[in-house]
Amino acid sequence: MPAPSRKIRPARSDSRAIRVGIGGWVFAPWRETFYPPSLRASEFLSHASRQLTSIEVNATFYRTQNPATFRAWHEATPEGFIFSIKGPRAATQPRDAARAGVAVERFLGSGVTELGAKLGPIAWQFPPTRRFDPAELAAFLDLLPDERDGCQLRHAIEAAHESFRLPECLELLRAHGVAHVLLGLEGDTEPHDTADFVYARLKGTAPDEPAGYSTAELDAWADRIRGWSAGRDCYVYVIAGAKARNPAAARGLIERLS
Repeated sequence: MPAPSRKIRPARSDSRAIRVGIGGWVFAPWRETFYPPSLRASEFLSHASRQLTSIEVNATFYRTQNPATFRAWHEATPEGFIFSIKGPRAATQPRDAARAGVAVERFLGSGVTELGAKLGPIAWQFPPTRRFDPAELAAFLDLLPDERDGCQLRHAIEAAHESFRLPECLELLRAHGVAHVLLGLEGDTEPHDTADFVYARLKGTAPDEPAGYSTAELDAWADRIRGWSAGRDCYVYVIAGAKARNPAAARGLIERLS
């Protein structure tokens, strides 16, 4: 049965915030595993934001939103809640900086800053087959501003190809203060030190585990996250894998980190 609604404060370690959540808040199986049966779809975000400390918005990857939508998300969530936002695929799929730049500007002008203090990092996801090219990555990173409409912006790059782990790539990200997204799969369980925050998208939940991960796995992830948070904010999202289990996994981490 879904847990009762309650406000959860973000965990803190060494004065740095740890925020844990899921991707989006609309997924049909969550009606059975996460949301009370009587809850209307229009109330899903309000409920989810009081069970979790952050949500990664995936809808922005696929289509442009508008200022009224961002304002509505802001109003539906409690003080201290944070949204991380996926940048649009129109910006990350082209290899041409001019085309990417148009998409970046369109996205930043779509009203995302209406989230104000609830705006967390922006995650830019490259196609999984894309290989690291120093000139291309440098040109893309130059498109990402540090500030817009009075909001300080943080950026993270998700690039699954192993070439994006080369020292030259990590040094380029570090020079721009951009996080290298950790995917939480085998061989990718510790973040690279390229920014003043950690961005993790954990993709390993299993359908036969009611909480997504075993007790030992949740304990291990919580221990890792505590270590990451020494001097760095942490944004951790349970993504993909056994998606129906992801809210339970996120709540399990929040309970351990609180």
